[in-house]
Amino acid sequence: MNSPLQGKTVFVTGAARGIGEAVARLSAARGAKVALAGLEPERLKALGQELNAHWFECDVTDQAGLDLAVASTVEAYGGIDYLVANAGVANIGTVNTCPVEAIVRTIDINLNGVIRTVSAALPHLKTSKGYALLIASAASFTALPGMAAYCASKAGVEQFGNVLRLETKHLGIGVGTAHPIWINTDLVRGFKEDLPSYRHARKKMPWPASVEISVEECATAIVKALEKRKRRVFIPRSIGLMQALRTVVLSGLGDRLITRSAGKDLVPQMEEEVRGLGRSFGRHSVG
Repeated sequence: MNSPLQGKTVFVTGAARGIGEAVARLSAARGAKVALAGLEPERLKALGQELNAHWFECDVTDQAGLDLAVASTVEAYGGIDYLVANAGVANIGTVNTCPVEAIVRTIDINLNGVIRTVSAALPHLKTSKGYALLIASAASFTALPGMAAYCASKAGVEQFGNVLRLETKHLGIGVGTAHPIWINTDLVRGFKEDLPSYRHARKKMPWPASVEISVEECATAIVKALEKRKRRVFIPRSIGLMQALRTVVLSGLGDRLITRSAGKDLVPQMEEEVRGLGRSFGRHSVG
């Protein structure tokens, strides 16, 4: 049975590595015409050649660059049917120790980048009555030390998607949000390498917050969401429990559980580790 993606155009941001790369590969395997957008031209070029895909170097915080990437895709393929707004980063450190520009940059990429991507692609999704999947996170409805900007940005993506869905339903456009937990990407591996405090905190987290899955498993769930035009997808499905219990997760009880499980020295230890690193993003981050 053919996939609904067969012969359709799928535009993916943050496609050079990680979730975006895996989604591009799987979409192409399902017969889609894939357009790759991102900040690492050598990786994009290699992936584009491998998948026979169109690619365009652009920064999702640059509206002119995004508009060109979208226009180039439409010129190459005739339109856009599916959008995967995936580009994202995570700064390292607490609000107390991280340079404000790194915090703002994280939010600019993760939230404003999604808004800009949607704005660039929306006229073409109107034409195709297409579908946009915005990559949020389990961090949309959780809170962890060292992740203030990331959690804030992903919560914003979730709500932006919820409103966009209501605003575009009459146009025939579908909108979904994806909420992955820890995925074995360069970003998460970088946290493990850089921060012993992160490794310790992860070991102490209760299920399902402690779950980590492969990037291939994540991409499979995302592509299925594209095919079914899902309103929301939790990756893995157990993360839906955290969303359903978000009032508890974000309550005073939740604060006490996190503090107790991670340890009272977590934040000072993390801050000391970040000072020693001398940088605000992971080794493979293009923040």
